[in-house]
Amino acid sequence: MSGAGNRLRQIHRWVSIAFTLTVVANFAAMGLGRGAPPAWITYAPLAPLAVLLLTGLYLFAQPYLSRRSGAHGGAPVPGSHPF
Repeated sequence: MSGAGNRLRQIHRWVSIAFTLTVVANFAAMGLGRGAPPAWITYAPLAPLAVLLLTGLYLFAQPYLSRRSGAHGGAPVPGSHPF
């Protein structure tokens, strides 16, 4: 995998941690029972979720895009199946 692909995978991992923390904070704020939590806590998970969607879709499509562009010379490489 290329250097850019590795960086994107690392970004995806760190953003997933941030997403998990915002969801935990959301549940904690709701569990305190002091009424509705502030809107910024409620909507905080949406930004990392959008980043996860975009990076995840790219990482999912990456093997198919590289195969289509002929990066393997046209012949399939043994063990390169994405599943």
